[in-house]
Amino acid sequence: MGTNWLMMEQSPDAGHALFGARLASVGRRLPETHRSTEEVMASTSHRTRVDLERLTGIHERRVSVGDDDSYSLALDAARDCLNRWDGNPEQIDLVVCCSITKYRDGLAQWMEPPFSVALADEVGAHHASTFDLSNACAGMLSGVFVANNWVRTGRARTALVVSGEYISQLAVNAAKHVHTIASRELASLTLGDAGAAVIVERAPEGVEGISTVGFTTIAEHSRLCLAYPAKHDAGARMFTKSRALQAAAIADVPIVLQEILDATGLSIEDIDCVIPHQTSARAIRKGMATVGAALGGSPRQPAVVTVDRYGNTASTSHTVALIEELEAGHLVDGDRVALIALASGIELGVVLFTVDAGLLAARPVTAPDEQPGAPAGTSDDAQQEGARHGAQS
Repeated sequence: MGTNWLMMEQSPDAGHALFGARLASVGRRLPETHRSTEEVMASTSHRTRVDLERLTGIHERRVSVGDDDSYSLALDAARDCLNRWDGNPEQIDLVVCCSITKYRDGLAQWMEPPFSVALADEVGAHHASTFDLSNACAGMLSGVFVANNWVRTGRARTALVVSGEYISQLAVNAAKHVHTIASRELASLTLGDAGAAVIVERAPEGVEGISTVGFTTIAEHSRLCLAYPAKHDAGARMFTKSRALQAAAIADVPIVLQEILDATGLSIEDIDCVIPHQTSARAIRKGMATVGAALGGSPRQPAVVTVDRYGNTASTSHTVALIEELEAGHLVDGDRVALIALASGIELGVVLFTVDAGLLAARPVTAPDEQPGAPAGTSDDAQQEGARHGAQS
């Protein structure tokens, strides 16, 4: 398509980068409480007549009921990630915290010191450089972009990128104000809470790892999703023009993805797994159909959908979904994975990486009777199929 929208980095980079980078470990923390969409809609103050589950494909999400906050979710996810890694926290050179929400001890917004400083101290990364980086729902992938740069240029050997989102409180406030399907706070009712973490480290010789990362901001759409502190309630309120945001993303994602493919010399059929930001099952289906039509093909597997059981977990959604695929055994050594960011701003980005044996060795293992997304009593084959397709059927 001949566009150059992206700030992009590639490995190898014609000698400009000293090293390659790889995803070495991933971790997550999900609250214990399940909240169904039926329960969410029953909590609204007005009779909306909105069938949110049919509209979005979201059956339930995990939410904190006061037992978790942004910080605790991020900390537990970081510990989970480190427990699955074969290194030592003292080896971490950089900690980046990418949370949108900064709640600690309930709905107290913690601004200083940054979360990254406290997290580095608690996990034992005492020699790491630290900073927070917030970029809406693209936050964690933006953190991976920065960590990848630090590793490639030799400024760090190992980086921890982490986020904790206690964001379901937006739904609590929205429930008081949503009247109809046209409400600009309706999207707040799709949110779920989660913590997620990724370790980015120097790739050994011969390991492809992270091949390309690119991001762009399309500022003309910057007011399609905005959040403000609530005036009369705890927390915040978010206002989204969902249809306009979806239309902008569907129009622009194929252009961005084509630019990544052109830079790497790949076609869409060379991508084994696509993990988009988890907004709704319907939006993901429609978006991938547009991508297929624009690029003249499709990835080897259907796009991953986890929004049906976790809701939209904001900046953590890609990592939560990636772990779901690893747990289900759907990814193998050599698979190319594209993580596609979509965030208010409007921010679009792609992280393209190759799964390697080291990441597979660090993956979480789920017991056979606890396959993600599968009802009790489902066969192994059906469990695996259900985990990949989620709400796409």
